[in-house]
Amino acid sequence: MVNSRKIRVLIVDDSAIVRKILSDALSGEPDLEVVGTAPDPYVARDKILSLRPDVLTLDIEMPRMDGLTFLKKLMLFHPLPTVVISSLAQTSCRAAVQAMELGAVEVLPKPGGPYSVGELRNTLALKIRAAAQSHLRRPQPAAPSAEPHPTANHPGLPAGTVIAIGASTGGTEAIANVLTRLPASTPGIVIAQHIPPEFSRAFANRLNEICAIEVKEAQDGDALRPGLALVAPGDFHMLLRKAEGRFFVKVKTGPRVCYQRPSVDVLFLSVAEAAGREAVGVLLTGMGADGSQGLLAMCRAGARTIAQDEATCVVFGMPREAIALGAAEQVLPLAMISAAILRARDPRVRHAALG
Repeated sequence: MVNSRKIRVLIVDDSAIVRKILSDALSGEPDLEVVGTAPDPYVARDKILSLRPDVLTLDIEMPRMDGLTFLKKLMLFHPLPTVVISSLAQTSCRAAVQAMELGAVEVLPKPGGPYSVGELRNTLALKIRAAAQSHLRRPQPAAPSAEPHPTANHPGLPAGTVIAIGASTGGTEAIANVLTRLPASTPGIVIAQHIPPEFSRAFANRLNEICAIEVKEAQDGDALRPGLALVAPGDFHMLLRKAEGRFFVKVKTGPRVCYQRPSVDVLFLSVAEAAGREAVGVLLTGMGADGSQGLLAMCRAGARTIAQDEATCVVFGMPREAIALGAAEQVLPLAMISAAILRARDPRVRHAALG
């Protein structure tokens, strides 16, 4: 009966060595159980039906059928929370980001090279637990065609406003949903998404292709301006600073905060200090509490604050913690957040949100 309460994991990878490394990394976790492994999607299909796993880890590059093709079929016929395990090659990083668009909820680099087995042990179990808590939905376009750029009904924000967005599990698609609905004239945006190195660059590049605004992975010293969104690089914290009337970002290493680097709290706390009332904070889907204290600091500094609602979150953890602290002035479905950002500095909105 004890085992029945464990999270059941199926590992799918064509490398026997990787299958063993992943299995060993999870073997000491009391709440996790590797119920099987598979060298390719065809074997995985049979084992999914016979073993009934709760979570799948999935390689992208495999023989007979690639991981993306398998993931498309899986999400259509037998949706399962999926953690993608991908190499750090540029093409693989792009494919991993596409996998999240198709419904995967987390991504991790393959063990080896700059990503050590020790680091894998520290993060794989957390990713599996987050995936097990996720609420799967069929993949949808990032922005419905009915309202791609809602500028007509909203006067927009002052150019000096800073928009800060934080997310974790399920956040790549939530961020895409928000950003693709914003016009090119939107004030500068800073983003902290829990994502490993290299994948953050692929994520930013993908957003840049589908958004009206420019999106790039941040570099230390990048200046913020209207029409630009800066994504924190994986494994680095990003902070907002202000000098001579201009905002810029500082990218640096440092201890993990809430087990994360980049940390949403680190970003939001710096935005509260540097921008104060000139800021808008948005906390999206994710497991844990990262961002809740930072959003509270932004709220207390006079910023407008928004949290995603439970019904549209893949994992409600981070927004729930912020809401419990009273940090969110508005709690909204994902599809309404872009419009709320654009009208956030309207004092009538604050009055209505606070009741």
